[in-house]
Amino acid sequence: MSVKNKLTLSVQYPDARLQESITRPKIRRWVQAALFAPAELTIRFVDAEEGRSLNREYRGKDYATNVLTFAYNEGEELDDDAPTQADIILCTDVLEQEAAEQKKTVEEHAAHLIVHGVLHAQGYDHMDDEEATEMEGIETELLARLGYADPYAD
Repeated sequence: MSVKNKLTLSVQYPDARLQESITRPKIRRWVQAALFAPAELTIRFVDAEEGRSLNREYRGKDYATNVLTFAYNEGEELDDDAPTQADIILCTDVLEQEAAEQKKTVEEHAAHLIVHGVLHAQGYDHMDDEEATEMEGIETELLARLGYADPYAD
């Protein structure tokens, strides 16, 4: 494994509903596809209560959201071999609801949210239209390589 894609990955299922279907090997594959540098990541699946609590405490928004990324070395200039460090929190309730609303499988939506979270961990954002277009393009390309449809197609 090259330094570029060296990955230390922890997967946590305090909300175990997706543990059998969204498995660690799938998650590792999705994360690896979206990595452009070494990383130490935790992917954590939580229920609506924990998701809401985290979103309220860290973003001031009192609702559960689909994915939260806590990038611990955000804005730092990292050496080539220094890992990106982040926790990526997925709310199972929101993930399942959005998948149903968007007529996607839970797996397709989880893959998208994990790729999205990994890009955030590496400094990508969508605060303005230009950034959003760039990030969505990267997500669409990575997901296509993984065999998933464009998550932004209607």
